[in-house]
Amino acid sequence: MKRRNFLTASAGLALGSLALGACTTTPPDAPADKAARRRELDSGVDATLSRLYGSVNGSRELGNRARGILVFPKTLSAGFIVGGEYGDGALRSGGATRGYYRLVSGSFGWQIGAQSKSVILMFLTQDAYDKFVRSSGWTAGVDATVALATVGASGVLDTNTAQQPIVGFVMTNAGLMAGLSLEGSKITRLDL
Repeated sequence: MKRRNFLTASAGLALGSLALGACTTTPPDAPADKAARRRELDSGVDATLSRLYGSVNGSRELGNRARGILVFPKTLSAGFIVGGEYGDGALRSGGATRGYYRLVSGSFGWQIGAQSKSVILMFLTQDAYDKFVRSSGWTAGVDATVALATVGASGVLDTNTAQQPIVGFVMTNAGLMAGLSLEGSKITRLDL
C-alpha cells in the first residue's frame, strides 16, 4: 500500500512539475528585448505569408481583399489526454503591423504528441476586423466564426469559404491542414 501511494505521489509530482514548467509567460528562447521580439515575429509573419501564397492558389487574392491578416508563424501544440496550444503573432493591415497577439487554447480527449504549425486568420469584412481590434480578448467560435479554408479538386480555394467574414488557414511543413477546428482559441493583445 505504501509503495502504491509513493508511486502515485511521485507521478503526480512529476506531472505537476511538468505543468508548472510549461506555464512560463515567454518561451525560454524568446529575446528579452521587445524590439528584437517584434523583429522576430515580423520576420516569421513575412515567411509564413510567402509560404501560404506560394502553396495555396487563390490565397494571395484573398489576402489582398482582407481588411486585416493575423498570422501566428509558429504555434506549438502538445498533449497527452489534456492538450494545449500556444503561439505569438502579428496583425497586418494596409501592409503594416498593427499589433502583436498571443493565441492560447486547450483541449481534452484522446491525444498524444506534439507539433508545430502556422495559423493565419484573414478578416475579409470591415465589421469582423473592427470587432477583433476593439476586443480585449477574442475567442474563435464565441466572438466570431472562423471558416477554415478548403482547397477544391482543382487545387484552388473553395469559393464558398472565400465568402465568409473570417477565413482561417492552418499549415504545417507538409502544407495546408484540413479537418481542424480553431474554436475555443483565445487571442489576446501583447504589450510589445
